[in-house]
Amino acid sequence: MTDRITLVPEQLPGAVPDDAMRSYTPLYPDVVRAGSLRNALQDVADRAGYGLDVELTTSPGWRYVAAKVAAGGRSANALMALDVRSFAVGCWAGTVHMADGSTDDLSEVAGALHAWLRRARVGELVDQWPFMRTWALAEAHERGRAIPARWTQLRTSVAGTRNTELRALVEAAFGRPELRALSPGRSMYWLTFSRQAAPPLCRDLPAVMPLGNGRYRVRHTDGRTLEAEGADEAVVAVLAWLPADVAAAPETM
Repeated sequence: MTDRITLVPEQLPGAVPDDAMRSYTPLYPDVVRAGSLRNALQDVADRAGYGLDVELTTSPGWRYVAAKVAAGGRSANALMALDVRSFAVGCWAGTVHMADGSTDDLSEVAGALHAWLRRARVGELVDQWPFMRTWALAEAHERGRAIPARWTQLRTSVAGTRNTELRALVEAAFGRPELRALSPGRSMYWLTFSRQAAPPLCRDLPAVMPLGNGRYRVRHTDGRTLEAEGADEAVVAVLAWLPADVAAAPETM
């Protein structure tokens, strides 16, 4: 059911104190006239013939200044800034953040949302709508290569660190095919592993952290821990505690 708030022209210049859109009037007169971002965006999309079904967000606090669209496992949202006219857009494939951007033009927002729901690839999206941007990991997810990309990111990030034990641990783990098939991550001081790179990440695999002086702590998901001497021994302990059915989940977009 569509919620529409009609504001007569007399309300716009001096919005009443309890008007939820009052502070947005100078920068967003078009949105205020429509009553909400959802209504304004739906109107723009309808005029363009996009066939979008623009929805309210689930959060009551964003009822007037945010909107979302979703179809076929993809979704996108738009949000109004308060201090400057700017619509922030975020695009998602399932649980993976694929692209974002900001523009002051509501017609550009509608066009980008339409392109995304029509299953444009992220490269096509940002080429068509230059206010949008994407990143290497998003493109890797799209190609089904997110796990190798996460390993590349992790190895690059620790390559210059002064923590030589962490660097040795990452390289030792990468050297084992069983772990290289899993998605690596960092949680505080722990090196973690997941069957898939897309959230929600697995929580049933062991983790390992450097302790200093060449020693490492390996943590089982049942709470058990052990200490290992050297990165190679630590990785062997991780492998020993992997579930029998561990395997990288296939990634699809």
